Amino acid sequence: MPKPDIAPGDPCWIDLMTSDPGKSREFYTRLFGWTYETGDEEIYGGYITAFAGGAPVAGMMKNDGQSGYPDVWTTYLRVEDISAAAEAVVAAGGQVLMLPMEVPDQGHMAMFSDAGGAAFGAWQFGGHTGFQLKGEPGAPFWHELHTRKYAPSVKFYQDVFAWDTAVVSDSDDFRYMTLGSGEHSRAGIMDASFYLPDEVPSNWQIYFGVESADATVEAARALGAQVIHPAEDSAFGRMATLTDPTGAVFKIAQRPDPAA
Repeated sequence: MPKPDIAPGDPCWIDLMTSDPGKSREFYTRLFGWTYETGDEEIYGGYITAFAGGAPVAGMMKNDGQSGYPDVWTTYLRVEDISAAAEAVVAAGGQVLMLPMEVPDQGHMAMFSDAGGAAFGAWQFGGHTGFQLKGEPGAPFWHELHTRKYAPSVKFYQDVFAWDTAVVSDSDDFRYMTLGSGEHSRAGIMDASFYLPDEVPSNWQIYFGVESADATVEAARALGAQVIHPAEDSAFGRMATLTDPTGAVFKIAQRPDPAA
C-alpha cells in the first residue's frame, strides 16, 4: 500500500498510555498481529513503536499514574511549527497541557486541549513522519472528536489547524463535520452534547481497520476486552466500540462491501 499523504493539520500519529505495557502488547499483537520495537530507555523512555505489516502505526508508553489520567489512546495532529501551534491553541481558547519538547532525532511534540476541553497531541515532523499505513486492518482507520461544545470546537480546529471542513449532517440528533469531504475526509467532529455522560469529558476517539468487525469483537472479548457498543452497520462500515484489558477505549471499523 502507498504511504499516507499527511498534510499539516491532519491526524498523523496515535499512541497509548497504558498501566501495563506487557498486557497491552500481548492484547494488540493477538488482536491485530502487531510487532514492536522498544526505544532506548535513557533517550526515549522505553517508548514502544507498534508495526502492522512492517509499517509503524502506533506507539505505547507506560502510564505511571502520576498524571491522574486513565489509560487512553491519543491522536496527534501534524504541525509545521510546534511553538507557533502552542500560541495559536491558547489564542483560540485551548490550553497547553505539556509544553513543546524535542524528541531527539524524531521531531517535536506537545499536548494540548481544545476549546471544548478534549485533549490531543501535536507532532512536528523530524525523523519520525507519522504512521506509514492507514485504513487497512490493524492500522488507524479514522479519527473522531466527540465534543460537548460543537460550534466552538469546529472553529478551534479551523482557526488553529486551518481545517477545511465539510458538513455531513446538521440536525439536532446528528450534527457532524469532517476535515475534508467525501473520499478525501481525514477526521470528524461529532456533537456529543446529548449523549456523553457527565463524568466523561469531550474526547478524541480512534478507529482501527479490521477485516471482520464481528470476528474482531469476539476475539477481543476472549482476550479480556469489554464491549461498549456491539458491532453494527453504518453508512461508513460495520463498527464497534471496545475497551482493552487495561480500560483504554478504542473503536474498530470494517469497510462497507462495495458489492452490497
